[in-house]
Amino acid sequence: MAMAAEAGAAMTVPLGVLLRREVTSERMERPDVLCGEATRSRKGEDFTLLLSEAGQRVAGDPSTSFSVFALFDGHNGSGAATYTKKNLLDNVLRATPSGLSRDEWLAVLPRALVAAFVKTDKDLQALAETSGTTVTFVIIDEWVVTVASVGDSRCILESADGSLYHLSADHRFDSNRDEVERVTAWGSKVGKLNVIGGPEVGPLRCWPGGLCLSRSIGDMDVGECIIAVPHVKQVKLSNAGGRIIIASDGVWDDLTFEMALECSRGYPSDIAANRIVNEAILPRGLRDDTTCIVVDILPPEKLAPSPPTKWQGKFQGKVVLNNMFRRKHPNVSFKIDREYAEPDVVEEIFEDGSPMLSKRLTTGYALQNMFEPSSCAVCQLRLRAHQGISIHANPLQHEKLQGWQGPFLCQSCHEKKEAMEGKRRPIGYASETQRCTWGAPADMLVGEKEIQCSECERKSIRENKCERKSKMFDYYILLCTCHFL
Repeated sequence: MAMAAEAGAAMTVPLGVLLRREVTSERMERPDVLCGEATRSRKGEDFTLLLSEAGQRVAGDPSTSFSVFALFDGHNGSGAATYTKKNLLDNVLRATPSGLSRDEWLAVLPRALVAAFVKTDKDLQALAETSGTTVTFVIIDEWVVTVASVGDSRCILESADGSLYHLSADHRFDSNRDEVERVTAWGSKVGKLNVIGGPEVGPLRCWPGGLCLSRSIGDMDVGECIIAVPHVKQVKLSNAGGRIIIASDGVWDDLTFEMALECSRGYPSDIAANRIVNEAILPRGLRDDTTCIVVDILPPEKLAPSPPTKWQGKFQGKVVLNNMFRRKHPNVSFKIDREYAEPDVVEEIFEDGSPMLSKRLTTGYALQNMFEPSSCAVCQLRLRAHQGISIHANPLQHEKLQGWQGPFLCQSCHEKKEAMEGKRRPIGYASETQRCTWGAPADMLVGEKEIQCSECERKSIRENKCERKSKMFDYYILLCTCHFL
């Protein structure tokens, strides 16, 4: 399937056209990847990662290099943003098996990104860091672009014919009803700030904590309902190239996607990024950290030769980019065959935004032999025989699973998965049960109480959850924390 010009739409492309494109792609040259960034700082919590050559799929082979561009918009401090910038790429590479062909590497990359985001979040919480960060993480391998995102920074693509594609998702509660339902089902509340004696104000937020985002890395003080499982989208550009814009909410709060494209079209990436940031802060001044990254993916012949003068170089570059990123006239129509043959079709390869880690680590990956049963699929911890917990396993089912039941998780990553998905803890039930006076439905938080664990004989305080035993009786089972330390 090929993506249509409007985001989210799709059109059918004849198989013969796709086959011809596949044959042609074997002769396609590697694109030139040019980037520019601009930022205006108010709180100093925006950080970027710009790596035109981030690494090589095959060590020592420059033809297998790939690029990484990322934006980290921190909140409640810069700790989470700086930690994620330092560690996320390494975690992606650790979650990617070695010795893969390019097609195999691209196929497992969405899964590796999910694992890396969750591991980075888990490691950050172990440091007791309470700040959080949005992340928009872009990997470019030749003409294939893969984007993983949590939060409200956004990434868009303008193809060579001027068509607009959304490559990220918005995880603000105000614009994502599914996330509101997920968080409230988990047991948290979502609502606006309630000023005593006055009306509710501001955006929808999660309480406790007051965060207006449903997904981020960090934010351990808000709870596990704020998850680090990213939306991932992977597309393939034609050899006509395209332009990617990554920007923080400081840009998108004041500019539409079309406004950002219009004010930057025809300019090289560094000038384009500055124009977008300046346009965003023009109406109301600098109210937040405002950052923009512009990445141009260009076929080599699109680059102008070295000019004899500085002025002429600017002029030539502007003409080239204007020619590349022009919009089709709305009155121009093409025959169907001509439309299919256009060189600027963008193909959608993969997209998944499910918040369920168990789903994200299992669907869409038929390459079973690439994932070792002896390693945790999230943190890559080496597991002893029969130590791993299958992602498919019923938490209360202890019989030996037959056949391939991977991927597998270590105990701590399994517990994080269960917590993020709002499920009961699989082990550590105390023997004491009491009447649930709140009449709460299953899995709703009902309070805290000091209890003695029947296994370790230590006392600990833990959030208790209600488990409905039948339609006639409501009980809650008291859970011990000792098994999760």
